[in-house]
Amino acid sequence: MDEEIHTDRIQIWGGAEYSYVRVRDNVYDQLAVNGHEERTCDPDLFATLGIRHVRYPLLWEKYSTDEHAFFEFHDKRLERFLNLGIKPVAGFLHHGSGPFFTSLYENDFPELLAEFAFKIASRYPWILDYTPINEPLTTARFSGLYGIWYPHRSDDRSFVRILVNEIKGIILSVKAVRSINPLLRLIQTEDITRIHSTEVLNYQAAFENNRRWLTYDLLMGKVDSDHPLFRYFIDNGITNRELDFFLQNPVIPDIAGFNYYVTSERYLDHEVSVYPSCFHGTNGIHNYADVEAVRANISGDIGSLELLREAWERYNLPMALTEVHLACTREEQLRWFNEAWENGLKLRKEGIDFRAITAWSFFGSHDWSSLLCEKRNDYESGIYDIRSGKPRPTALAGLIRSLNETGVSNTRLTLTPGWWRRGDRFIFKDENDKLRIGPYPESTPDSQPILITGAGSLGKAFASICSSRGINYVLTSRNELDIASEQSVRLFLEKIKPWAIINAAGFTRIDEAENSQYLCFRENTVGAGILAELSNSFGIKLVTFSTDQVFNGKKKSPYNVKDLTSPLNLYGLSKKLAEEKVLKLNNKALVIRSSYFFNPWNENDSLAKILHSAIVYGTNYYLPSDIIISPSYIPHLVNTVLDLLIDGESGIWHLSGEYEISYYDLAKAALGMANLDEKIVFPVPAVKLSYPAARPSYSVLKSSSGIILPSLESSLENFLFEFNKNPLSKVIEKSPLNIEA
Repeated sequence: MDEEIHTDRIQIWGGAEYSYVRVRDNVYDQLAVNGHEERTCDPDLFATLGIRHVRYPLLWEKYSTDEHAFFEFHDKRLERFLNLGIKPVAGFLHHGSGPFFTSLYENDFPELLAEFAFKIASRYPWILDYTPINEPLTTARFSGLYGIWYPHRSDDRSFVRILVNEIKGIILSVKAVRSINPLLRLIQTEDITRIHSTEVLNYQAAFENNRRWLTYDLLMGKVDSDHPLFRYFIDNGITNRELDFFLQNPVIPDIAGFNYYVTSERYLDHEVSVYPSCFHGTNGIHNYADVEAVRANISGDIGSLELLREAWERYNLPMALTEVHLACTREEQLRWFNEAWENGLKLRKEGIDFRAITAWSFFGSHDWSSLLCEKRNDYESGIYDIRSGKPRPTALAGLIRSLNETGVSNTRLTLTPGWWRRGDRFIFKDENDKLRIGPYPESTPDSQPILITGAGSLGKAFASICSSRGINYVLTSRNELDIASEQSVRLFLEKIKPWAIINAAGFTRIDEAENSQYLCFRENTVGAGILAELSNSFGIKLVTFSTDQVFNGKKKSPYNVKDLTSPLNLYGLSKKLAEEKVLKLNNKALVIRSSYFFNPWNENDSLAKILHSAIVYGTNYYLPSDIIISPSYIPHLVNTVLDLLIDGESGIWHLSGEYEISYYDLAKAALGMANLDEKIVFPVPAVKLSYPAARPSYSVLKSSSGIILPSLESSLENFLFEFNKNPLSKVIEKSPLNIEA
């Protein structure tokens, strides 16, 4: 075994998502949408993080469309990997079904795949590591049992035929490559899973728990007449002769690669009434719900650690986690990756030969929320975020570099358990809730807080979302912390020792600012400057907020961060000067410009007042129809800001959705979506509303780095859901206009 793979320290490998999924006659090519094939800098990005093994796409489907272009591209890319000292793990099919002239179900599939493998080995005889087919069992389930991917079959006979073809294709491919390079190392991958169930469904769980090992059992020649699923193969059309092929041609993987996701473990429950209908299914004997085990209130350990121990006991093979990825907020991604690392260390201490974890979805992935069946551009960022067209390192890049260099995490956020370890993870619970684990503690030992200044609408939203994300925080009101007093800020920082400051304090009343200049500049400019200077001297990250009011509205296309500022009102001027002061005193500060935002948790929110009025009073509202903005739903804004903060971003950022709308049309859209009377709002030109402060007629913001907040429809749907869940309880004053435009 290569010394670079067998080392005392756990290695971190890398891989870009490169699934090539066929749905009927259309394909979803992840490499086409994530740009990995086109960017020449990507190999260097792996190298800068200390990664020396990369799962590499030499996809059969792409070869079949243009052999010359295929080799021309990969010759250059692989040469770059070689120059960087990175070893590729060649993959031929990644949830793919093969070129259009064959398919997973066809009898010629194994031999045709082996012919392709021979061509690859002939071209690149120096490649040692191969994963001919990624997750054969998973692909067979999705293509042959569930009908999701091509050839869209949904029966046991199709499932076993596809699986047998895949494993035979792997064995023949290994033989073909070894005829050129006898040193080939097979790094086989498969989803490692486990099925939990109610007692009634123990028989179904037992079947699936035997089925989960079939990739390795077939590959290693273990499916003989004594195997618990031998009759299952025979009864579904696989002959004894076909099964004998695997007994006579076993291939032992050099490394057993397992992929574990938060959805990998399942729970089967015959009490279907407890679950939404989308989780219902049947095996012909019982109807049951099939849900993520982590979301169900069940006893027993959930997680990859115990499953990897099972795999070691079963096969005694060197192991690696070959995909480590979580589609979630940034700190949860960090916790997921760090837990995989810690689990590897635990396995090593137990004498288990655990080799590596793989930073998967290196450049993120698209549309796995639809299992690659629809192109919605639903993007999950990975170690890099590619939405701007240029890979932007996220906090995961820093964690990987730290683990590679020191073996320990570089962030205290990983001290807090991930959501899959917390009591609030449960969606489906027993009626008496007997098995519920304790609630997540508000603070974790040695976990430094974020200081949130300003207990207004924005500050409280940050506090609420930090709590739900397991991020320790301290929220302060003006009475507790005066941000415009250097002494007050200094004493507070020395007391709580935060790792970051989110400045949500400030003077926000645009019209009142015209007659309260001192207070406005004290809160918005002086206070922000003091926070910038002290955060810089204490080595604390800082986020502060600016506004679209720094622009004069003469531009009629969305403003970007490089556009000149020229505020029309004193509020906008106070924020413009604050931006300049903050970045002069702390060039690592993050300054967020946003437009009007709406907040379902704030009883004084303008949009919430209008909705409540439509329900209770029928009060009329006169709203400007000619002031065009790009409003934000506060939870979307806050979650994005927290991710950017954790990523260590700095400078001025615009955050908005890809839409522009007037205040009047926004209120009308919300009322219409809520099935309330839209006639309580009236469009009025801004000039007739006699605002004391001038406003830009157009202040739409173009989001930075391609990070676009969710659509207006999604934002309003979420707003109304929260509004209905937490109805306003206080009497709202009647007013002909009560919106801060």
